[in-house]
Amino acid sequence: MQEEKCNWFASWFDTPYYHILYKDRDDNEARVFMDNLTSYLNLPDEATILDLACGKGRHSVYLNKLGYNVTGADLSENSIKSASEFSNDKLHFKVHDMREPFEEKFDAIFNLFTSFGYFENEEDNLTTLKAIHNSLSEYGFAAIDFMNVQYVLDNLIAEEVKTVEGIDFNIKRYLKDGHIVKEINFEDKGKEYHYTERVRALTLDDFETMMEKAGIYLLEIFGDYKLSKFHKNESERLIMIFK
Repeated sequence: MQEEKCNWFASWFDTPYYHILYKDRDDNEARVFMDNLTSYLNLPDEATILDLACGKGRHSVYLNKLGYNVTGADLSENSIKSASEFSNDKLHFKVHDMREPFEEKFDAIFNLFTSFGYFENEEDNLTTLKAIHNSLSEYGFAAIDFMNVQYVLDNLIAEEVKTVEGIDFNIKRYLKDGHIVKEINFEDKGKEYHYTERVRALTLDDFETMMEKAGIYLLEIFGDYKLSKFHKNESERLIMIFK
């Protein structure tokens, strides 16, 4: 059986199976979110944007089409290699650990689709927030799009089988040790695979505590991609705008 490495995200995100399982993500919803977010922030036409944990770059590519200078960064070398096919003079991709600040300063930094809270060491989450804060320009804004933990737990599907491209992904979800865990088991070409996603079940209170430690000013909180008001028990997302 193929087991993941110590840092689950370093191995799982770098496999083709990750992209197969999540191939049906709603691109239209992502574009609407980017339209709403950039409009709300009133970014200038030539603004520089960092898409942090960009994956294969679907948000980066669309932001670039809107006219922005975009850098997509991700820990996965395979994802960056794939995303780099879309590179141009105003769209660049690089392998980068989100715990490290950039030398370059950005007008906006977006961390999207629950791409936070992966680290086993709690301090690494605070380090990541500080790195984001330190990579902003003087008048820059950052946005973290995270799951709303309460909504996720209230609507958790404990077990399901999702078939994609002829592969049956057997998925189990549960809360353990302050993490929302997703176990993914499947077989392909005679081999059995097992991967585990572990995301820290961070609430708004948790983020507020970390942001205070990081010297971050939380400006606004939204509950969905239409930027509706956040409701603890009803909102699907926890979207935080800060500087």
